[in-house]
Amino acid sequence: MKSYDRSFLLLSLMLASFYPVSAHQSPADTLQNTPLTLSQIWERVTNFSKSVQMKQLRLEASAEQIKDAKSERLPEVNIDGEYARITNMPIYENGLFKAPQQFEVLHQTYTAGADAYLNLYNGNKTNIEINARKTENNIAVEQKKLTLSEIKLRAAAYYLDMQRSIIFRDLLIKDIAAQEKQLLQIQALKANGVVLKSDVLRAELKLSKQKLSLVQLNNDLTIANQKLNILIGLPDEQKITPTQNSVLDSLTLKSNQDYLNDAGSNSYQIKISEQETELKKLQLKNVRANVSPKIGLFGLYKYSYPQIFLYPYSPFIYGIGMGGIKASFAISSIYHNYHKTKVARLEYESQEIEHAQTQDNVRQQVNEAYLRFNEALNRIEVSKTNVKQATENRRIVSNTYFNQTSLITDLLDADTQLLQTHFDLAAAQIAAQLKYFQLQNVTGNL
Repeated sequence: MKSYDRSFLLLSLMLASFYPVSAHQSPADTLQNTPLTLSQIWERVTNFSKSVQMKQLRLEASAEQIKDAKSERLPEVNIDGEYARITNMPIYENGLFKAPQQFEVLHQTYTAGADAYLNLYNGNKTNIEINARKTENNIAVEQKKLTLSEIKLRAAAYYLDMQRSIIFRDLLIKDIAAQEKQLLQIQALKANGVVLKSDVLRAELKLSKQKLSLVQLNNDLTIANQKLNILIGLPDEQKITPTQNSVLDSLTLKSNQDYLNDAGSNSYQIKISEQETELKKLQLKNVRANVSPKIGLFGLYKYSYPQIFLYPYSPFIYGIGMGGIKASFAISSIYHNYHKTKVARLEYESQEIEHAQTQDNVRQQVNEAYLRFNEALNRIEVSKTNVKQATENRRIVSNTYFNQTSLITDLLDADTQLLQTHFDLAAAQIAAQLKYFQLQNVTGNL
């Protein structure tokens, strides 16, 4: 029986030395690691994010729309020409049902000319249209910034998720190594008849669960790695090694009111809402401008054949031109525009209410993010205290177990609590960084 226990002990030692090398290695480990800081990740996000690229194209399109609106200030210039064959002109001197006299005419006519019109005043609609396109461009600028900020926040979440998985993995690997050594000690006690076989089985069961958790952590790390690769334009299989230190080390926390002030002046949501309100105001002005006279300069010149413009007619080519000021006013616009103006005014008032609601939402988001961030900082301090207490508790229970004054369940529970407190501390530190980035995002500073 003792020979069997020695063989089992030797086999366990071999497995313990083999497992950390073989069980934790995957095919992806053979790929070259790419160490990247969070700043480098954000730089790549700016250049490779498809969402940001789409917003950039929309921004460029809105810039072209401004140029298109400004081009309406240029005069309208047209050229035209006409050529026609003309039949004889019958004249029914004795009635429609009698044979007519055929009046000979020139059988061809043509005209070629050009005309131009320069708008001087049309209710200021051209300037309103230009300002509207500029406002849309401002909205596109802020939407791009908002998209970039949200993408950077998502990249930070993936990056921090990878950091957390790596920390958890390292803690678990150390714990597995410690558990394997502890298992050997328990097996030695079992071989000497000091403890029961159930103690060995429970220790082995806990160790197998730890190894399974390690597999899950490696999968979590691979999934977060791929998500980040897609976001920054790297191949799916490329391994990234996060190298960013904690931002909490150099962080100076401001007051809640300071963050509210930052959001009031920098929040992308508020800026977009302001510009959308301004756009509705311009649309109202544009509708009101429909009830306005139109004044402009015009000019034209043309060549025609034959001359039938003035009497006496002449079978020769002639040229004629004219120019002056043209004014018009659509009287029907007074009653046609009434309901259109009312709709535009109601839409503007609705947008003002929506803008106020956006301000309320941003203020609430800032307050929540600030409180959650402070909560995360407090959780870090509590977790540090818990680690110290769990370490001391584990030391005491370990001594009492191997001195036969406590149960295996007490020892395994102490091991679990110690590992869990380390997990909690790492999770709290990662969560605090993410909460900080969320606070920066909602205040428009990310």
